[in-house]
Amino acid sequence: MAKSKNVFACQHCGFESPKWMGKCPSCQSWNSFVEEIQRKDEKKAAWQDPSFDIVAHALKLSEIGIQNNRRIVTADEELNRVLGGGIVEGSVVLVSGEPGIGKSTLFLQIALQMQQLNTLYISGEESLQQIKLRAERIGIQNENLRLLTNNDTSKIFSEIKKIQPELVIIDSIQTLESPNIESTPGSVGQVRECAAEWVRYAKSSHVPVFIIGHVTKDGSIAGPKVLEHMVDTVLQFEGDRHYTYRILRTSKNRFGN
Repeated sequence: MAKSKNVFACQHCGFESPKWMGKCPSCQSWNSFVEEIQRKDEKKAAWQDPSFDIVAHALKLSEIGIQNNRRIVTADEELNRVLGGGIVEGSVVLVSGEPGIGKSTLFLQIALQMQQLNTLYISGEESLQQIKLRAERIGIQNENLRLLTNNDTSKIFSEIKKIQPELVIIDSIQTLESPNIESTPGSVGQVRECAAEWVRYAKSSHVPVFIIGHVTKDGSIAGPKVLEHMVDTVLQFEGDRHYTYRILRTSKNRFGN
């Protein structure tokens, strides 16, 4: 049987404690600790690729080979520009924005425009019928786009192994749930574990992954702050929902020019 560990995690900053605390010593917030059960064995949902080996010994700079990061150019010139020239293979891009600002519509449009790629759009918030209605409003046909409505990462990765996508879009990270953490979707532990699984998948398969995330009332990305450190690029989608124009800005890009 899998071993498990009970911890209390701050839902604001991710600080963990073996017991409940009224005030978080890290971010100073009150009554933010929630109990979580972490499984130490049986990484059922974690993406595992035997060909992906993490080097466990130190290497000299001269011994390290460099591969040029191939970029996938999209039909959206402005998206290419903020990404530094296109989507880098194996990169993980976190996109944040207020509810209703148009994140889902923007990235469904991007998925529809990527005619040359086998694309998988994963939604934990909408039904297949809702997504199809939105796609019809956009007015672009793409036979290489597949839709999946599920929030269980183990089932999602099982489907990915079957269809072998070349681009993955997740809407959203706060709705996903990993069997390795016994807590509700959107909790600090779930967001951190699910994000780690997607990072492992992207790096081992060289498939770029877009992760859509919600923001809190103060404008920061919902979930642990470590989420922004785990990904390669952080995009902020801003604007007023009552007006036409939107701004997509980059706050972090490891592959920027």
